[in-house]
Amino acid sequence: MLNDQELLRYSRQILLQHVDIDGQLRLKESRVLIVGLGGLGSPVALYLAAAGVGELHLADFDTVDLTNLQRQIIHDTDSVGVSKVDSAIRRLSAINPEIQLVAHRAALDEDSLAAAVAAVDLVLDCSDNFSTREAVNAACVAARKPLVSGAAIRLEGQLSVFDPRRAESPCYHCLYGHGSEAELTCSEAGVIGPLVGLVGSLQALEALKLLAGFGEPLVGRLLLIDALGTRFRELRVKRDPGCSVCGTAHA
Repeated sequence: MLNDQELLRYSRQILLQHVDIDGQLRLKESRVLIVGLGGLGSPVALYLAAAGVGELHLADFDTVDLTNLQRQIIHDTDSVGVSKVDSAIRRLSAINPEIQLVAHRAALDEDSLAAAVAAVDLVLDCSDNFSTREAVNAACVAARKPLVSGAAIRLEGQLSVFDPRRAESPCYHCLYGHGSEAELTCSEAGVIGPLVGLVGSLQALEALKLLAGFGEPLVGRLLLIDALGTRFRELRVKRDPGCSVCGTAHA
């Protein structure tokens, strides 16, 4: 049940008929893994904590650098040199002491990633490199856990939801294939801060919809964001029956 403090804390979203008490209880009982506590993971963690998601598993092996602070809003100047997980825990605990926080400070290998994914109800990929995204996707497909995936670089962002519980849902590999390790990162190409905030906020929204059970999640659709022209475009994405990760032959 929700205690009096929780009823007051979450009152504005409980007022929504799409959430109500039942939806808030589902959020309280949910466990979520956030992979990456940088530009995307910052708003994701802040909003999910504030919304009352009961247990947040935080994964990042990096430390806070001064160059992060332009966009990674969960961290502050006093956190420079500190583990991003510890910095995030300090901030999230201050925002909402009602929730549980689980730390993953070391890089996740295949086994530890599989265990981390199996321990939660939903995963948010907020990483900044293709190999991590591929590994997280494969673990989510194997464990049949929904994955909310976001990316942003320069002035362009992307967002989609992959849900292996749904027969029609593609996975990340269906869309991007083997990708390219030559892809640039934010440290090489740059990125505008509010863009990662926008993509991360939308990731948090998609997660809340999936966990509380309302709305239409972004499954089978890819949202493209052009920050330069403030334009949004949506593409339909189909599951690839021959996909080496989620295809019929590999199911």
